Amino acid sequence: MSGIFLSLLMLSCVIMKILALHLIELPPMECSQEGVECKVQVGNCSDEGWVVPRSDAPGFPIVTAEIAANRDDSGQFAPVLFITWRQLPDSSIFTLKGTEVHVVEMSTNHSVCIRYIFCNTLLRKNPEQDRWTFSLDRFVVIPNFQYQVFVTNLPKSDIGSYAVITNITVPECIWNPKEKWSVTKCKENGDLVITIEFEPVQFSDQYKVSICSPDLHPELVYSTPSVDNKPVLRVNFTLEACRINHCILDLVIQPLSVQSMNNCLEYRKKVDICPFLPGAPVVFIVLVTLVLLLALMAAAVCIFGCIRFVKNKDSHKETPSSDSPACAKGKLEWNSIQEPKRVIIIYSLDHPLYKEIILKLCAFMRAKCGTDITLDLLDATWLSTIGRIQWLDMQRERISKSSDKVLILCSPGVHAKWKAMCGEHKVRLKEDERSPIGDMLTPALSLIIPDFVHASSFHKYMVAYFDDVCSENDVPAPFNIVVKYKLMKHFEELYFRILDMEKHEPGQIKCIEGIRENDYFCCPSGQGLRDAIEAFKNYQLKNPNWFEMELLDTDDEEEETFLESTFPINYSSVTECHQLFEGHKAHTFVNMIKHQNGEHVLKSSIAETAIILSENSLDLTTDVYSSDPVLSSFTDINVKGLPATKPVAQHALCLQAL
Repeated sequence: MSGIFLSLLMLSCVIMKILALHLIELPPMECSQEGVECKVQVGNCSDEGWVVPRSDAPGFPIVTAEIAANRDDSGQFAPVLFITWRQLPDSSIFTLKGTEVHVVEMSTNHSVCIRYIFCNTLLRKNPEQDRWTFSLDRFVVIPNFQYQVFVTNLPKSDIGSYAVITNITVPECIWNPKEKWSVTKCKENGDLVITIEFEPVQFSDQYKVSICSPDLHPELVYSTPSVDNKPVLRVNFTLEACRINHCILDLVIQPLSVQSMNNCLEYRKKVDICPFLPGAPVVFIVLVTLVLLLALMAAAVCIFGCIRFVKNKDSHKETPSSDSPACAKGKLEWNSIQEPKRVIIIYSLDHPLYKEIILKLCAFMRAKCGTDITLDLLDATWLSTIGRIQWLDMQRERISKSSDKVLILCSPGVHAKWKAMCGEHKVRLKEDERSPIGDMLTPALSLIIPDFVHASSFHKYMVAYFDDVCSENDVPAPFNIVVKYKLMKHFEELYFRILDMEKHEPGQIKCIEGIRENDYFCCPSGQGLRDAIEAFKNYQLKNPNWFEMELLDTDDEEEETFLESTFPINYSSVTECHQLFEGHKAHTFVNMIKHQNGEHVLKSSIAETAIILSENSLDLTTDVYSSDPVLSSFTDINVKGLPATKPVAQHALCLQAL
């Protein structure tokens, strides 16, 4: 077994020596010249003993590297690296003790190193009063391979590097024959005579010149006799013009006396003799080509027209999506059995016309997009039964356990109410007072703002505004960390968020026709939405201070007068307590049911109170928000000494008549 392994190892070494970068060892290398005694060191390029302080190191040489041909150890010509370097005639030459040439084959990382070691100190210039020049042409290389040449003077500096690095790629052909060709036409028979002239290479005295074409069987070949140091060789070929249908010919010039470099020294070139052929065949070929091109173009136009017709025919169907001609070939596949996506919309009742926009948007998303919309205006009955806080808390809990999304529609009212929550003047809007459910935005913001502390919750919230009637300045500061969508310009991107899908995928862009800015109004629900937006936009143009007109005075006296005029009688209360314990806090919700007293009937069906119990305090604060016909209050009671580990059995609060 060991014998087989040793044989394979020796065979691999022989193959690497033949194919990879290697040295020509014969005749032995000699580097001495007049004025310097030199010896060659091959393979051992260790830095041991060759590193000195920077002040004692010589400078860098001037290097040139090119591809040449040289006979290898077998006597055949092979491509080699011809490296020449010259030493600068400065004072550092007195410390020069040699030069290292290191060549690396980039594809295999195989390297070969040679050192010229000088046995005596060099003068500034050689005996001919010129720069010291040294050369090396023993590195055998391979065509189409890339090599890196490092040339460094010895000894080397301990700081930095004075190596000169040269990158060189071996061409497929290293011989440039500087050929010239010409074509003449015989007057007698119309034949063409092609004359080729080229310069011979120094390592070959015989050449094979060929002209190749599908019309020539066999190809025309001419072998030159011995060159005898002629500077230029000339070869003539005669062609019958009537037999030539392909006027682009291949010219090949190949040295015959070079065996191992045939592929490297073979010269090829295209020769165009079309201008010298008779005109009729060329015109005929051109006409046939044009006819074929026109036929192909006509077929392509017909196919494209059929495809467009089929797509346009399918696009008229009222479906949630279809392919768009302006988009890639990606197509959204819909599963009718899949549960529709649910979206909860949070907004501010800034104006009756703005409320109309909200309702039309819900109708559009339901009819066109198949989305299940949750809106307080559309759920007023259930909301009045359980109360605002409970309703909002239920929605928040459902969102946390599902893939439902929250769409926050920003407007001037949203921005003003957010500033009021931050400590500025309280905001009361006429439309909130008219609504049977009152202001839903402020408690909603109180519930969802804490989610914006956690980045994991961002995917559930979407922030948008109608850029025709609102602006980006209406977006509260906490929402600036998420993407803001302009409606209806970015509604398609918003809908992809609702679907949890990516619009841009590798190789395709998904599009949904019928919901984009330029075509959402093509369906009845979209037309109604656009009309609502245009109506509010026109109203804003006529009333630039429309938002100030919607604000109510928030003076306390007016508020008390408003409450007394709305509820002029005393009433008793019926309480209903619900408990929710979490950690150290107990949340108890108290509802007051409709009550009659004589001939007076309280218009409000629900008065809502939320009581929060916690420990370490005895403070009691109450903040009352009133609206017609709903009265709601939020009470915070801190009870000192409430056990942290024992749940409270029941806490009830009865609202007494004032």
